[in-house]
Amino acid sequence: MALFELTGKTVVVTGAGSGIGRATAVMVASQGATVVVADIADSAHETVTQITDAGGSARAAVGDISDPAVAEALIADADADGTLWGLVNNAGVMDLFSGVAKVDDGTWERCLRVNLTAPMYLMRAAVPRMVANGGGSIVNVSSEAGIRGAAAGAAYTASKHGLIGLTRNTAYMYGKAGVRCNAIMPGGVETNIMASIDQSKLDMEGLGVLGAVHAGALRNAKPDELAALVVFLLAVEASNVNGALIANDGGWSAG
Repeated sequence: MALFELTGKTVVVTGAGSGIGRATAVMVASQGATVVVADIADSAHETVTQITDAGGSARAAVGDISDPAVAEALIADADADGTLWGLVNNAGVMDLFSGVAKVDDGTWERCLRVNLTAPMYLMRAAVPRMVANGGGSIVNVSSEAGIRGAAAGAAYTASKHGLIGLTRNTAYMYGKAGVRCNAIMPGGVETNIMASIDQSKLDMEGLGVLGAVHAGALRNAKPDELAALVVFLLAVEASNVNGALIANDGGWSAG
């Protein structure tokens, strides 16, 4: 039985081929929503199969959402029947843990493009449609690096801080039109995000500086623990939660 009523609503989840995105897509579908499983990898189809095998409704959208044309087409397809309600901006890439004195142009550009610009493209396309549909909910997956300077390198940190600014502005600008926007801030999570970089190029000096902070992380969360919070924020039951930044880090940020 669904805890939250999302029947008849369409929700887009990015980075849904694995990790937090997959767990979120599966959980959202279990609440009755139709899920558009977006990912740059073909593993999106595996997530769709997992959902449909369980009796849920989902379809895959494979493509690079940092391309504005791809992002616009994704949202247009998701709202083809006027039911777009939710957008979960989960897709992301890690940096090499370099400080600003050593960050390279490629890493900087990639982190900003995937972690911040792509969510903007999707939100730009989704918000007018959500307003026309009578409301909606956007959940941005930021990070502990979105509120502190000691969780990652300069590029990732800047991108996740930027995503929080985008969240807050969107919440304030469109809240009266019925569109909510919130951000969650995971700490360590059991995902494959480190596969998004060449680990042979990690900045060991930067990692050494950040090591004491990461040693304070209590544990790595399971993706389902993040997904449960996302589903709540998508639901009508969270109708008074807008512009919130919610840590989901096992208490790491409390230290």
